[in-house]
Amino acid sequence: MQWTVTYSRKATKQRLRLPVRIQAILDALTVDIQTTGPTRGNWPNYAKLADGRHHCHLKKGKPTYVAVWKECGDEIRLVEFTYAGTHEKAPY
Repeated sequence: MQWTVTYSRKATKQRLRLPVRIQAILDALTVDIQTTGPTRGNWPNYAKLADGRHHCHLKKGKPTYVAVWKECGDEIRLVEFTYAGTHEKAPY
């Protein structure tokens, strides 16, 4: 069973401001989460945060880009991206 992945309004706007290369990496992460779920131990600097939230680095170096997502609901397989942008402003 696949997971449904959505973007919050804020994350949608942030995604559009990312460089094209980083957008492609974020799209690959989205597909990976859709097929195998929100726990992504194979992505760089992945960490499970409190309250069902997760994050990983999309690009290392300067600037470092990160994505933050959360699991919504236990029965419904829904994941929502809440942040996509530089490491300095990440909400964790």
